[in-house]
Order: sequence, then C-alpha cells, then structure tokens
Amino acid sequence: MVPVIQLKHVDLAYVTDRGATLALQDMNLSVESGEFISLVGPSGCGKTTLLSLMAGLIAPSRGEVLLHGKPVTGPTPEVGYMLQQDYLFPWRNIVDNVLLGLELTNCLTKESKELAEDLLEGMGLAGTGHLYPHQLSGGMRQRVALARTLATNPDLLLLDEPFSALDYQTKLQLEDLVVETLKKRRKTGILVTHDLSEAIAVSDRVIVLGSRPGTIRSTFAVPGNIREAQPFYAREEPGFNALFHEIWGELEASERRERA
Repeated sequence: MVPVIQLKHVDLAYVTDRGATLALQDMNLSVESGEFISLVGPSGCGKTTLLSLMAGLIAPSRGEVLLHGKPVTGPTPEVGYMLQQDYLFPWRNIVDNVLLGLELTNCLTKESKELAEDLLEGMGLAGTGHLYPHQLSGGMRQRVALARTLATNPDLLLLDEPFSALDYQTKLQLEDLVVETLKKRRKTGILVTHDLSEAIAVSDRVIVLGSRPGTIRSTFAVPGNIREAQPFYAREEPGFNALFHEIWGELEASERRERA
C-alpha cells in the first residue's frame, strides 16, 4: 500500500545574503493510512518546517515529498493544517468560519454544509453556528478550527501544537476529541508538540528529531495497550512511564550531542 505521505532524502536549505543554512538533512519518513504520529525535539529542529513541506507551503531543496505517491507541488485540500492559533475570522459566524475552506476550493454544496453542521455537532458545538468567535472560549474556538480543517475532508491532518495555549483540562479533552474524530473518520494525523506525554498518549509512533540541521534521531513505537486507550487514560497504562523516560533519555542524549 502506498503511504499517505512520504519524504525521501529531503534536504531544506535557507539561502540569504549572508550564506546558506541547512535546516533539514536527509529526512526519510513514511506515514501509512490511518496512522497517527508525533514529532518531538528541541526548538529549532525543524518540526514546523517539516509540516510546511508536507502541506506544500515550501519546496525541498533536495529529495521528494510524496502524497499518495505523487509529488507535492503546492497546497491541496487533501491536506488539512491546524495551527496553535485558531485564526477564525471575527466578522464571520461559526458555521461560516467552518465553511471557509470549502468556499476557497469551490466545493461548497448542500451536502458540504450538512457535513459542517455534523462536524460542529460532533465537536460538542451544536447550536453555536450563529455565534461569533468572540462569544466562544479558547477551547471551543479550537474545536471550530478543527471542524474547519476537517470540513474539506482531507486525507492527512497536520497539527502544529494546537493545544499548547489551552488550560490543562481543556487540552486533555481536545486530545481525546481529536483522536476519536480521526479514528472515526479514518484520517491520518501528524502532530508537532513539545509535550512528550501528549505525544505518547495520542500516537502510534513518536519520532525524535535532532537539530542543526534537523534530522530523525529515533523512532519509538507506542505499545498497543497505550494506543488503544483514550489519551486521557493512556497515561495510566502499564509501560507509559517507562516509554516516557526512554524517549526523554533520547532527547537529552540528542541535546548533549549537539552541545558537544
């Protein structure tokens, strides 16, 4: 089966008047259909840059980025991108914010409007379609942002620290919601996070990146009992703490190598 997203020997260099900086080096990664992975690593290791490559927002300097086996040449509705900020338009009501992507891709139909309403209901936001962003809490706004991202029915969902600005209780609730929604809709997800426990709780695999330049250091498979539990309860599963300390040790070792 062809992976949903695949990076083959990808380098990315930034060129300025002062010279060139290699941001990513020889990145090789495959993510299968229905898989959820997390990218962790120190600041500056290229986590967000990787998502931008997958989303078609930037092009690699070398190598290939493939979506369903075909080169990524630019943004596509097949890839949804959810950021830390919700970026809801304050002058549009909630349902119109959810429909934005469908409008921009000329895919707005009666059926797609019904899907938007279903998504809001699934996010626990039934009856809020007529409200405006300022009338919602931060957690509710992020739910709207998730519904907007899913409204175009993407195959791949990219999540760039979407919960980091939320309080801990809301964060845990949204972790559960995202994982449940992706499994129900059979979507593939890639999460960038600084929260190692979050990465383990929601993922099938956790990938540790090193920096200067960004590379893949290690990949950790999350045991089945943790994967099958809801993220809220996954932290209590046998083996969770051992895996946390194993990945933490790899992160510390990576940072020591970079300082040496």
